[in-house]
Amino acid sequence: MTTLNKEEAEAKDIAILAKGGRTNVFGFLLRLAARIPFLFIAGRIYGADALGRFAYAILVTEFTAQLATLGLTRGLAEKLARTKKDENHVVGDALLLSLITASIGAVILSFLPILMFRGAPVSFADHWLFPWVVVPLVWADIALAALAFYGDIAASVKAQAIIEPWVLSISSVIFIWIAPHEGLLLSYVASAVAALAASLYPLLKRFGWPHGWRPHIPTLFSLARRNIPLAAADAIEWSSRRLDIVLLGIFFSSSVVGIYYVAQQVASLVQKLKTSFDPILGPVITRSLEAGDKAAVANQVRQVGFWIIAAQTGVTLALGLTSHGVMGLVGPRFAGGDGALCFLLVAEVVAATAVISEAALIYIAPKTNMAISIAMLSLQAALSIPLISVLHKHLGHNPLPSDLAAAAGPALALAISLGTGSILKSCLLRRLLKAPVSPWKWALLPAVIGAGAVGMVARQFPEWLELSLGVIMILVSYSSIIWYLGFSAEDRMLFKRQKMPDLTEPMMEIDEEEA
Repeated sequence: MTTLNKEEAEAKDIAILAKGGRTNVFGFLLRLAARIPFLFIAGRIYGADALGRFAYAILVTEFTAQLATLGLTRGLAEKLARTKKDENHVVGDALLLSLITASIGAVILSFLPILMFRGAPVSFADHWLFPWVVVPLVWADIALAALAFYGDIAASVKAQAIIEPWVLSISSVIFIWIAPHEGLLLSYVASAVAALAASLYPLLKRFGWPHGWRPHIPTLFSLARRNIPLAAADAIEWSSRRLDIVLLGIFFSSSVVGIYYVAQQVASLVQKLKTSFDPILGPVITRSLEAGDKAAVANQVRQVGFWIIAAQTGVTLALGLTSHGVMGLVGPRFAGGDGALCFLLVAEVVAATAVISEAALIYIAPKTNMAISIAMLSLQAALSIPLISVLHKHLGHNPLPSDLAAAAGPALALAISLGTGSILKSCLLRRLLKAPVSPWKWALLPAVIGAGAVGMVARQFPEWLELSLGVIMILVSYSSIIWYLGFSAEDRMLFKRQKMPDLTEPMMEIDEEEA
């Protein structure tokens, strides 16, 4: 067991976060490069209707997978930090528990396919094969969460940023000729299985085979019961990102859902900059809380929060200012979803503070955090339908169809609810830690103004030049300003290659006299 003084422990934690951050930025670029071909293929070849059917089906299966993880994607770090058992036995318990819950979910979906396909024709593959994609989705998440406990974020990048999206894109081309009706869904299954294989291999390499492990039912039930607050928080946060698709699926045609789904997928690239920090941030916060160092937790939240907001804001400006052209890449019919894309991008930026604060709140105030999340989801639901009506009435005119104008309503409701949640959760965490946690820096303001001005110039270019040179100009201007005005020496650690701290012993003791 390694003994470190407080300053060394904090420096090591920031180094771990910086290493994870660099890896995740690289993963974001890879995910961006892989996601665009899939959206192009799905929009241009399969069409908006098929894409909408696909979007609604994977919405239901991913929600089932989210419930089946029982919060273990974040709770596993706490369990590994406190266990006296062999670590691979703990991972075995988590995998078995999630296999049971995922199988239950898959069986329910198999017998109730209407939950996924809303009365559309259902094939044999839709009925009996597709629901079982829940199992590889859940197991991959659990495996990657266990690896993240040791700071192995590279495994997540390989599985989720390289293998999964590229298998999805390549399979969607192959299935055009083999099974055009189920092509998108079968491609999704193939990508999930490939990601699982890429997750289990490094898991076995790190933890080894669980020799001597035997399933213990009371332990499994205890693990499930303890993770209920985490599972609820994860499910609510996930639902807030999918409620809009549910509402659109109820009120609008599959083509509108398909167009909105493309906007959501583009915005999710920005979201990944944030959520990809969860696996590395959870273990670091857990260690600091075990040591009773609340000041370190506040520092970690501020540091990672600023990194995420700075990166998200730059990408949001680049994609938002060129949103009409970005959506038009998928097909002319999709360009009308640019308003929804802009609101979704803003929603992801304002949500960053809430999600980073939640990374600590789930351990120190899980019930209060859950109550705030429920209130956020309720606010989003309450605002969505009125905003659909208002936008349908006032923005529905040629050349923008009223349905596409109204589809931006749920995205605006999401932005408002997530912004409210960010304020509430950051205030709660600040009170509990007795230290500031806000990641905001005033340097963001001139960076946004400067990049916005460049973006307005770029919008005057022909569309092909706007999407190539214009995007680069926006990113370069924003990055230059934020680098010189906003990044401290500690912030710049994110871009400095250095020796990774030893993570073979994940738990550290803090020298109490130094602390």
